[in-house]
Amino acid sequence: MKILANDGMSKSGIEALKNAGMNIITDKVPQENLIQYINENQIDVILVRSATKVRKDIIDACQSIKIIGRGGVGMDNIDVEYARSKGIKVINTPGASSHSVAELVFAHFFGMARFLNDSNRNMPLEGETNFNGLKKNYEKGIELRGKTIGIVGFGRIGQATAKIALGLGMRVLTYDKFDTPNQIEVEFFDGQKLTFGVEKVSMEEILKASDMISLHVPAQDGYVIGEKELDMMKTDAMLVNASRGGVVDEIALLKALEAGKLRAAALDVFEKEPTPDVQILMNPNLSLSPHIGAATLEAQDRIGTELAEQIVELAKTF
Repeated sequence: MKILANDGMSKSGIEALKNAGMNIITDKVPQENLIQYINENQIDVILVRSATKVRKDIIDACQSIKIIGRGGVGMDNIDVEYARSKGIKVINTPGASSHSVAELVFAHFFGMARFLNDSNRNMPLEGETNFNGLKKNYEKGIELRGKTIGIVGFGRIGQATAKIALGLGMRVLTYDKFDTPNQIEVEFFDGQKLTFGVEKVSMEEILKASDMISLHVPAQDGYVIGEKELDMMKTDAMLVNASRGGVVDEIALLKALEAGKLRAAALDVFEKEPTPDVQILMNPNLSLSPHIGAATLEAQDRIGTELAEQIVELAKTF
């Protein structure tokens, strides 16, 4: 089979596919040239991450495609049901990056709790001339231990986030539209496992009771966090969105930050990705990262390996 990994693939995944006798291409083909490239090269499998979109136009125009693979969880950049209606297999790796995303969430929470997002900007500028002034500015940090975290969306990534929170000694509240676990098993370095209960509550209680809120929901119509929801949150709370751009009303978020309603917020994804608004990028109360939730070496290895395993198995059916 001829495979185009248009958004890249880990070395482990590439090697696994080559060892199975498959031809893998890792050239980056611009979106507007994809149809021509796929047809000219008779591509059987296209693998993408968040950058490349596989919509109805590609599905209809490229008759050679047998498998569409998404490295990661969300598949909102693929017309999944339409592809499947045409007999195309659509696969992803829902569990491979869960812990990587959860760790990024807490990287943001820890940074905001101690003003690192702002001090990292100002120390290079003022550290030599205003050290004591900056020290005073950032002296009111907080600990995460003993705080309440509200997790909105309690799938694999939400559960990985809960495990870290429990390890830190936090109270965990969860909300999901679907049935989700009320117990989480946390595994430690030496193989020991402990089971902890988590509280399943309403969205309103998440907003009112949480010191920190982390979003783990798919792209959808309308905002999950808008002006109404921000108004319900505790004063001095923190918010992290490492799920999908567009689930947080960024204008309402800026207003809440400027009014002192929230302590800080963090965004790994953006409404206007990959060109976020300048006022988002420049706000000192925002901790920002460029959609890197799954971008760890470990997660990329798992993603590549899992995609390769699925492709090798599916190839046996063609």
